[in-house]
Parts: sequence; structure tokens; C-alpha cells
Amino acid sequence: MSSRLLTGIGELVTWDEERPVRHDAALVLADGAVTWVGDAAEAPAADDVLDVDGAAVVPGFVDSHSHLVFAGDRAAEFEARMAGRPYAAGGIRTTVAATRAAGDADLDANVTRLVEEMRCQGTTTVEIKSGYGLTVDDEARSLAIAARHTDETTYLGAHVVPDGAQPEAYVALVTGAMLDACAPHARWIDVFCEDGAFGVDAARAVLTAGRDAGLGMRVHANQLSYGPGVRLACELGAAAVDHCTYLTDDDVDALAASDTVAGLLPGVEFSTRHPYPDARRLLDAGATVALASDCNPGSSYTSSIPLCLALAVREMGMTPYEALRAATLGGAASLRRDDVGHLRVGARADLAILDAPSAVHLAYRPGVPLVARTLVGGRSSALTGAAARP
Repeated sequence: MSSRLLTGIGELVTWDEERPVRHDAALVLADGAVTWVGDAAEAPAADDVLDVDGAAVVPGFVDSHSHLVFAGDRAAEFEARMAGRPYAAGGIRTTVAATRAAGDADLDANVTRLVEEMRCQGTTTVEIKSGYGLTVDDEARSLAIAARHTDETTYLGAHVVPDGAQPEAYVALVTGAMLDACAPHARWIDVFCEDGAFGVDAARAVLTAGRDAGLGMRVHANQLSYGPGVRLACELGAAAVDHCTYLTDDDVDALAASDTVAGLLPGVEFSTRHPYPDARRLLDAGATVALASDCNPGSSYTSSIPLCLALAVREMGMTPYEALRAATLGGAASLRRDDVGHLRVGARADLAILDAPSAVHLAYRPGVPLVARTLVGGRSSALTGAAARP
């Protein structure tokens, strides 16, 4: 087992309870995990040494919500929205048609491209949903493709009711033959509980069927308007309810009193011009918050967690370190993971080395490619900027 010492770290974010942020720090990585954390002056010997020359080191981002298995794009829809047309869930059907028509190799190549974009921007764990097939075969192949890239795969047959289907019959398919075909490729089940998608009774049926099949539960809810989805997620003990744009006081209280993580997706509000979620309200109430990209071709075509951090700080009432925590520890909580999202001893050796002296620069310098190197399991996955220079 070889070891690697990262030293000369100007700022190290570990999320350790006593010292969540350290300075003049060092890390030892071995066998894909963090094995030592401390002051650089006290670092033990290692087989290999990487001096990062004062750079900040942060946990790899945990992107707990994405839709990467798709074909085509919806640039024309985005252009129309910027000209004033409102966003509605029905645009999903455009991507469904393109995805059904695409071959497996093309779909896999698109996922590969987007995952590499994420890696270059510091994301080391990514959840990937289906939801653009909406037939038994297309949902199953979408999840099989996603599983080549991540262990965090989510069955989202209940994204919208496809054209030509009757809602009750489609829910029966999603909870029956489609679930049977998809469950072997999935860790999670999800449902879009929203006007224009699925009502609360249908959402409950989908989630409980998935739970009974051994899948964890996730929910899309309260994106376009107020509704019952957040409270349903909390009632059922779902790991996460994502979007949370329109929340009542009862919704906030339910989240604060539960283990359900509120996933906030500011790339959506940037793209749809809906109001941004109020992260400050959730944090002050004691809810656990995650930040994720929701990378998809319609409502949030970004793979950049750093952009989401900047938006959360500028528009959602979060401090830079609260936003970073939400995109690391919060994402890990959303996926019920304790091995990622932090750099304490025993964590996976997933981290980002920044071309900056502190994590604040992720929000302070929006749009600048500040992730110099990404390590996944201790292995370099991306190399740019200062870390690429001799």
C-alpha cells in the first residue's frame, strides 16, 4: 500500500467537528482513503509528496441531483424563456423523444462527457437519474448506462406522464413492470410531485412501491408552486426532497424535524427565472441543506457546482462556507453516505485542490476555473491551472 502526502496546504477544509478548517496543513492518503490529517510541520513520511504551495484543499463536491442520460438539447427553449416565455414541466417530453431515438453508445458518450466536465470542476460523487426514456426498455437501458459511471443511480420513471399514456395506467406501469426492470440497476426511486407531473396520491404509490422493492426514496417537489410534495417526503422518510423553491412554514418545520435533506438547485432558478430558494430560512430552522447542479438539458444545463456555490451565496442567503458544506457534507447526507463530503480520517480520498488560497474564492471569483486538480480515491482525475505548471 503506497502513501501520498499532500503538504503546503494553505487552507484545508475537513469538516472535522473541532477544527473544520485548518491552515498550514497536510494530509496523508493511502489505499484510496485519508489516513492522517494535521499540521504540515508534523506530517509523517510518505512514499510520495505533493506540495500544493499554499493552495486551498476542499472535499470533492457531492452532486446529489443530476439527469445526465439524455440526447439533444433545448437551447431554443432556453432562448424563448430569456425572451419571456415561462418554464413548464412539459418541455421534458422534447428530451424524451430525442433520448428514445438515440443509441446506447451516443447516450453513454454524453454521460462520459458530462461526468468529465464535473470532475474538472471538483465533483467526485454524482447521482444520475433516468427519466428521459419513460418506457420499460428505455428506462432500464438509461439506468444501465448511468451505472457505468456511478453507484448512485436513481429510477425516475415517474418524471412526467408520456404523450399518449393515461395517468393511472402509467403509474401502474411505473410501479409494476418498469420497476421490476429498473430496480436491479438502481439504488433510489424518485418522483416529480408537481402540477403537470404527478399528484400526491400517485407520488405516494410510486415511492412506496420503490421502497418495497428495496430502493431508497427521493422526491422532486415544490419547484413550480406550493404543494404537498415536501411534506410527503418527510412523512415517508425520503432521503431527500429536491427543489424546495416554494415552501410554507409547515414545509420548513417538517424538514427541520426530519432527516430528509432539502436539496437546493440554483442552476434551475438561474435558467427558469423562478425565485431562488431561501436557504437562510431552512438553515435557521435547523434543516439539512444540500446544493446540487440538477444538470439536465432543459431547466439547468450546467455541470458546475462552483457556479451553484456562487449563486447560493449571492442569491440564497448562504455564506461561502455554508454553501461549500451543503455541496459536500449536505450532498453526502442526501445520498446517505458517510464516506464522502469530508476529509476526516477514514474518508474516501476525494478532494479538489484549488488555484486559490481559500474556499471563499469559489464564490468570490464566479466563472473562473479555480479547481486545479481533482483527486478521486487518491488518483488524479483532472489537472489544470496552477497545479499543471512545473
